[in-house]
Amino acid sequence: MFTGIIEAVGSIKSLQINAEGARLVIDVGALDMSDVKLGDSIATNGICLTAVAFDKHSYTADVSNETLKRTAFGHYQQGQAVNLEKAMLPTTRFGGHMVSGHVDAVTEVTSIKHNGNSIDYWLALPAELARYVSEKGSITIDGVSLTVNGLNDDQFRLTIVPHTTEQTIIKHYQVGTKVNLEVDLIARYLERLLLKGGENNSPSNGVSEEMLRKAGFM
Repeated sequence: MFTGIIEAVGSIKSLQINAEGARLVIDVGALDMSDVKLGDSIATNGICLTAVAFDKHSYTADVSNETLKRTAFGHYQQGQAVNLEKAMLPTTRFGGHMVSGHVDAVTEVTSIKHNGNSIDYWLALPAELARYVSEKGSITIDGVSLTVNGLNDDQFRLTIVPHTTEQTIIKHYQVGTKVNLEVDLIARYLERLLLKGGENNSPSNGVSEEMLRKAGFM
């Protein structure tokens, strides 16, 4: 589990893709590796990866074909910058939101506009994930915990403040950049809980007061 608060920006030192998957080595930049153990999870652009080897400057991880298919790894190249976050601890300050490191979809930047000292990014919203995204709700883009500040049928807007721009790879985004998207974990579990309590276990039933009451929310 992660919080979506990026600890460092690293880069892809090597990336070897074959028929069985991929192995990559990540240069961790300023990420503190002193408390990392073999088998620990490190979110890399929002993707939960397991460290199979490491030193104070880098770590190695294996990537399955499933992960290659469902994430933007297929677009990555050696030297590319990546957001890094170590798995949260029970004592970790919870500054973002609950992030699993399991990418729901790859989407892309559709528009970039300056807005005062911040920057507005519009991104395509996959239709199958639209029900989990709400204005002022949380969303994860390349591992960064962000707030949805605008929403329509097929796009959502993120307003990025200067600190986030400087501390993440967002400063490298251009129109057309592919990014990893993870929806709010609570929204996904809430839907599952409500549907399980529905008469026909069907999304078409919608959310009713009775369903919320049975689920303990009222």
